[in-house]
Amino acid sequence: MMKYKALFLLFVVQFFPVASFSKGLDEAVRRYLASKPGEIGVAVIIQDKDTLAWNNDSSYPLMSVCKLFQALSVADYLCENRLSLQTPVTIGEEDLQPDTYSPLRERYPRGGVTLTVADLLRYSLQLSDNNACDILFRMTGGPQQTDRYLRGLGLEDFRIAVDEAEMHRDLASCYENWSTPLETACLVNRLFTTAFLPDTLQQFICRTLLDCRTGEDRLPRPLAKTGARIGHKTGTGDRNEEGELIGVNDAGFVILPDGRHYTVVVFVKDIPGSLERASQIIADISDIVYRRIR
Repeated sequence: MMKYKALFLLFVVQFFPVASFSKGLDEAVRRYLASKPGEIGVAVIIQDKDTLAWNNDSSYPLMSVCKLFQALSVADYLCENRLSLQTPVTIGEEDLQPDTYSPLRERYPRGGVTLTVADLLRYSLQLSDNNACDILFRMTGGPQQTDRYLRGLGLEDFRIAVDEAEMHRDLASCYENWSTPLETACLVNRLFTTAFLPDTLQQFICRTLLDCRTGEDRLPRPLAKTGARIGHKTGTGDRNEEGELIGVNDAGFVILPDGRHYTVVVFVKDIPGSLERASQIIADISDIVYRRIR
């Protein structure tokens, strides 16, 4: 595994400096953000080299984008323990918390079922299932182990500290799992472009993200009917004490019909108004980026 970790660290060190590839794109995003409420962070990586970031000097609550970070740690756990994606996991009723978003619980309300790690990752990454996420945390050493693993890869501007159950017990703890748009963009971009896990595991995660079923009104919206494909992970928070949405996010890798690709991450923090409004902001930024890259 060390050779994969070295590859990722090399990428972070060499690639992290931000380079402006398009004055037009920079100005268009800046103009758009200037009139919007809340705190909005954006990062774009074009063809693995050209990079822009806006409002990156802040920490943004990851919400369920954390599940993408977790998936890499799960893959490492399988590798280190010589287990496969078909490893069975027995799920009891006590594993299915009733007060959280969980298609898994809706399908198996009393538990008593055995699923594979691959099944749980699909629930977590494609459907953003909170119970599946916490089952995987318990299996692999918790949020702290995910944090340690990713720091071992060279990531710095992030923190994974709490699980879904804790975030539901205390909304303030939602801010404990955070990252910057650029750090997340680097992670997503590398996941789709360079090996740092065994191929079977890494390709499974990529394919699962390409089949994501949440957030069709966010990054994917302007890409519909263009022939472009997107692998992405969304995150959606509850409201804080001020009535603002804590976090509405999307992080994705876009493959254009001609084979070119780019990564785009949009984090929306502490925004008043409806979820639909926040999602539209993400879709608008996705549209701005797509129109200047296509």
